[in-house]
Amino acid sequence: MMSGLRHPVRALSLAIVLSVWVSASALAAGKPAPRPAPAQAASEQFVDGIAAIVDKEVITLAQVDAKAVQVRRQMEQQRIPVPEASVLRRQVLQQMINATLQDHEAKRVGIRVSDAQVDRAVQTIAQRNRITVDQLRREIANSGMSWDDYRADLRAQIQDDILRQRFVEDRITISDSDVDAFLAMNAGQPMVAPRAAAPTSEPAPAPTGPELVELAQILIEVPDYAADSVVQEKRKQAEAILRKLKSGADFAGVAAASSNGPQALQGGNMGIRPLHDWPDLFSQAIANTPAGGISGVVQSGRGFHILKVLRRGYAQRPAPQSAQAAPARSAQAPAPETDATRAPSPSGPMMVTQTHARHILIKTSKVVDDAKARAILEGLRTRIEHGESFAELAKRYSEDASAPQGGDLGWLNPGETVPAFEQAMNALQDGQVSEPVKSPFGWHLIQVEGRQTKNMEQEFRRMQARRELMQRRIGPAYEDWLDQLRAQAYIDNRLEKVAGGER
Repeated sequence: MMSGLRHPVRALSLAIVLSVWVSASALAAGKPAPRPAPAQAASEQFVDGIAAIVDKEVITLAQVDAKAVQVRRQMEQQRIPVPEASVLRRQVLQQMINATLQDHEAKRVGIRVSDAQVDRAVQTIAQRNRITVDQLRREIANSGMSWDDYRADLRAQIQDDILRQRFVEDRITISDSDVDAFLAMNAGQPMVAPRAAAPTSEPAPAPTGPELVELAQILIEVPDYAADSVVQEKRKQAEAILRKLKSGADFAGVAAASSNGPQALQGGNMGIRPLHDWPDLFSQAIANTPAGGISGVVQSGRGFHILKVLRRGYAQRPAPQSAQAAPARSAQAPAPETDATRAPSPSGPMMVTQTHARHILIKTSKVVDDAKARAILEGLRTRIEHGESFAELAKRYSEDASAPQGGDLGWLNPGETVPAFEQAMNALQDGQVSEPVKSPFGWHLIQVEGRQTKNMEQEFRRMQARRELMQRRIGPAYEDWLDQLRAQAYIDNRLEKVAGGER
C-alpha cells in the first residue's frame, strides 16, 4: 500500500450530518471555566476545574461538559440509551484523552492541516449535501454551533484521517474472497441465516463467500501488569454486567454506560465482517451464538469482553444483471463514496481514463519543514532535467512505500489519490515531471508515464468494496495503535480516580 498518497477511505460522515452539532464550550468563547461546587471527596480533585492532564495538556471540566452535551444529542438521535450524567462525563473524557493523544502524535510527526484543506473539505461537504457553502453555514448556525468551531472540528477529522492512514491502514490486509463476500452482500439481497432449513416449496438461496457476523462488545479493561486482585475485581464487574444483560437490560445502553471500548458511545457496535476476520477468541466465543444472542465473559490481553451478535449469515447470491448497458460515467468524474447499505456501483460499462505515474515523496517533520522538503525536490528535479533517472532517484530519496519500485504507482483511477496530487498529475503531459507539489502527507515530484482508457466497471466495484472493507477493519488496528500511544504518555484522569474512590 502507498503510505501518504491514496485518498483517506473514511468519509467525513460526522461533518455531513448537519443536525447533530451543538455549540462549543464557554471556554472556547473566552469565558472562564466554571468551578464545580465542592462535593464530598470529589472537591479536592476538581477545585481547579481540571478533569484530566495528558502529558502537559489540561482538559477542563467545562470542555468535557460541553462535549457531553453534543454526544448526548447524537445518542438520542441514534436512539442509544444515554447513561447518567457522571458516567457520560467519564466516557466523553476518555474520548477527549484519545483525541489529545492523536493531536500530540500529529505534532510529533509534523502533520499540519492547512486552511486550504479545510476549505476543500467544506466545499465537498456542501456539494454532497447539494447545498451551497453559505447554506451550509446557515445550517451549522441553526444547529447551535459556531462556524469557527465547526471548522475546528472538521480540521481534527482531517488530521485523524491522515494519522490513521499513515499509522493504521498499512497493517490491514483485505483478500479477494473478502471483496467477493462484500459485493454479494451489497447486491440488494438479504443475508441467508446459517444452518437455516430450506422451504419445501423451493430450494434455499445459494450462499456465497464466508459467513458474515456483526458484533457489539462491552469491554472491561484491565490495566497492564495489574495485580491478581485487580484482575478478579474486573472479572466480577464483567460477570455482574452479564447477569444484568441476561435479565433484559439493553446491550447498547449498558455498553454506553460501562464499556471501556472506543465504540462505547455507539452502543458497542464494532461493525460487520467475515467471521474469520474477527479475532480467534471472538470467533470461538460466538461460534454457536445466534443473531441477538450474547456470549459469556471472554478474557483477552486487554481485559474482559461480552459480545452480542447483532447479525450473522451468508450473503445471498445476487440475481443476474440485466443485459442492457447503463450510460457510461464521465472519465474524469471522482469516484463516489461507498455506502454500506447499497451496492458500490451500478452495472454497465464505465469508461475511465487511467494515468500511469511515478512519484518521489519527502515527508515533513520537525526536522524537515515545508521549505526544506520543497528545496530537496527542486534539487532532484534539476538533476532529472539534466538526465538522471526519475526511477533511480525515487529509489534513493522517496519516503513512500513505492520507493523500491522507483516510485511506480501503477495505473491510477480518477479519485484514487488525494486532490492536490491528482490535480497536479492531470496537468502533466506524458513524460513530463511536475514542480514540487504539496499534499496532506508531504511534498511530491510526479512523473506521468502514460494514459489509457479502460472499461473499469468490475475493477471499480471491487476498488470501492475494498475501500469500504478497509474502513470497517480500521477499528482493531486503530485500538492497538491507541494503546501504544497511551502506554507512552502521562495521563492523569481525575474523573476516573473519583469514580474508583466512589466504588
